[in-house]
Amino acid sequence: MEIMSGLTDVVKETSESGMDSCPDDIGTVEEVPEDTILSRQTSVNLVPFIGQRFVSQDAAYEFYCSFAKQCGFSIRRHRTRGKDGVGRGITRRDFTCHRGGYPQIKASDDGKLQRNRKSSRCGCQAYMRIVKRADFDVPEWRITGFNNIHNHELLKSNEVQLLPAYCTMSADEKSRICMYAKAGMSVRQMLRLMELEKGVKLGCLPFTEIDVRNLLQSFRNVNRDNDAIDLLEMCKYKKDNDPNFKYNFHIDANKRLEQIAWSYASSIQSYEAFGDSIIFDTTHRLDTYDMILGIWIGVDNHGTNCFFGCVLLRDENTGSFSWALKTFLEFMDGKAPETILTDQNMWLKEAISVEMPGTKHAFCIWHIIAKFSDWFSVPLGSQYDKWKAEFHRLYGLQSVEDFEIGWRNMVDAYGMHGNKHIVSLFALRTFWALPYLRCCFFAGMTSTFQSESINAYIQRVLNAQSLDNFVEQVAAAVEFKEPGPRQKMQRKVHKISLKMGSPIESHAATVLTPYAFNKLQEELVLAPQYASLMVDESYFIVRIHTDMDGGCKVIWIPHDEFISCSCHLFEFSGILCRHVLRVLSTNNCFHIPDRYLPVRWRDVSTSLTKPFQTFTSEEHAEKVQLLQSMVSTLLTESIETEERLDVACDQVAEVLSRIKEFPRPGHGCNDIGYNSPSDSLILPEVEDSDGFVHGFADGNSHEPLTLGKIKERRLRDGINIFRKRRRCSVPCCGQYGHDATDCPMMEGGDLNGDGLGFL
Repeated sequence: MEIMSGLTDVVKETSESGMDSCPDDIGTVEEVPEDTILSRQTSVNLVPFIGQRFVSQDAAYEFYCSFAKQCGFSIRRHRTRGKDGVGRGITRRDFTCHRGGYPQIKASDDGKLQRNRKSSRCGCQAYMRIVKRADFDVPEWRITGFNNIHNHELLKSNEVQLLPAYCTMSADEKSRICMYAKAGMSVRQMLRLMELEKGVKLGCLPFTEIDVRNLLQSFRNVNRDNDAIDLLEMCKYKKDNDPNFKYNFHIDANKRLEQIAWSYASSIQSYEAFGDSIIFDTTHRLDTYDMILGIWIGVDNHGTNCFFGCVLLRDENTGSFSWALKTFLEFMDGKAPETILTDQNMWLKEAISVEMPGTKHAFCIWHIIAKFSDWFSVPLGSQYDKWKAEFHRLYGLQSVEDFEIGWRNMVDAYGMHGNKHIVSLFALRTFWALPYLRCCFFAGMTSTFQSESINAYIQRVLNAQSLDNFVEQVAAAVEFKEPGPRQKMQRKVHKISLKMGSPIESHAATVLTPYAFNKLQEELVLAPQYASLMVDESYFIVRIHTDMDGGCKVIWIPHDEFISCSCHLFEFSGILCRHVLRVLSTNNCFHIPDRYLPVRWRDVSTSLTKPFQTFTSEEHAEKVQLLQSMVSTLLTESIETEERLDVACDQVAEVLSRIKEFPRPGHGCNDIGYNSPSDSLILPEVEDSDGFVHGFADGNSHEPLTLGKIKERRLRDGINIFRKRRRCSVPCCGQYGHDATDCPMMEGGDLNGDGLGFL
């Protein structure tokens, strides 16, 4: 067969793998002379080139599809590297000509060859390869390989539109066909009328009679208005079976469902604990119901996405969004979030300002950055990457003044004064630029690293478009990653790696969840690289040790246990910054004040976050500490094997049944609750950087730990567990086991024997 020449000079693969650019990995493609460029190519802007950027795989596919249609062929998705949801996900994608590869002969079960239909595949080598990059933490796709040499004839313009890939209908065309069908028109009459409307020749529509008949059949199977009413019935059924399930709806004068919102009992409970900062995503539409889907999402204390509720809206306007927000607040007993993140929707912005006036509203930065390639790659050309690096630098600044000066300098340097997108971004800077948001708590959800996790979470909801029971499908989708009892127990005794060996690190490891502790540990590891300079007794300047000026301002008032930094990381994320940690360590503070270990990030169950009464009996307090130690050891030992776990569950169930046989105490002095102090002797296991596990509760983790043995061991070691512990009142000590009279820090009036006395 005659080989048709095409456009390209395609090159060797430039991806990190170092593999060649041919889809079948047989070597690089030779450069093609310019005179072989397809004469029918109508626009040079449609020609793919090495290094071309796209915001997503779908954008690259649509671009190559348009190019292929101009040339006279269609494409299909071919090889990938990586998998969705595994590791870094898909990092490479190949698109090939629809005639690429060869047909495979299929054998039947009885060994007889089946009749194979004639295949159009003939081993065509035309392809385009894209590779995922993540410059400045923002993922994008670039062309790294391209070949347009075909070994078959290319179709003419009136033939290529008949390929299955191009037999598509727009939403407007589908609605028109539906309207024509209701009017009683035949399929041929519909086609003729649409040809006249579009001014095309007979038979030149991008779809055929068969396509129209298939569409009409799907309309007969699906009635969107009835589906919406069925959805309402699902919610009513769910409410009847679960009184804590909440939903609300609105039906218009024509008895069409205009809005419906719902939230599950577990979602309302999660919002009570983690509803301080939320995301309201309204960027998707459910084709099943022809309605906009809005989803409320947050982050729990383990950094896991949690679902708060969702809404379906017929129209996208201020009124619809106001109804959604008002309904959501009703579900949550009127509790508004401190902050809310949304896409750049002006109707939604107006609705939030009315319905949640006390809530700080911000735009998701990843929604904005995803549009940069379309907005700025063409006008900036080769300066695009340099400009984007400067934008990210400005975005991460701490000072509002520095940001505005830097923005003006950037606009001058790149000549962007008349760019409408730049003008719009600056006008709305208080909604997306970090210098304007740092004083508000966002639970880390503004990070671009969260975008893929949140998008994957939303995708699970989108994949739940089942006509049978959508409400239950959504519930199953959002609870897909909820940990079971075994995972929860493993998380409670999670072994944390200590890198610094400092008292502050050990203290935080016993209080925070592994997720929050890792965030704090990142700051703690960097803290020694900073110099702390005292300006007065409560005012410090902290800067990198190589800098001679600048830095962050830290206020530290020890007797009030108050500390604040000008970088506002604690206010922004709930995690202390490296500057504060540096001041604490250089001023001999060996634990983090409780107020700076927020309950939101602590490793406690929801029930333990409620206030408890304090003990009137010290003996009760010591016994509860002892019980906590045994429970911690029980969890650690039980999850090692299934057999141990089964035995533990059986024995604990038996003990609980025996305990419940005892009468409950009456109201009075014996009504006890326990508020575990942050400096309790009972600590979970932690693992140091060398891999050695230190058990604070028990030295031998495999020895059964009973009350009698603990009493015996403590008494043998000279410790009375029911004796009130003495606490030292010396400043910067505060440790248990001694008081000011025998504090080792006071011996000789020196601090650790270095000749420095207390001031």
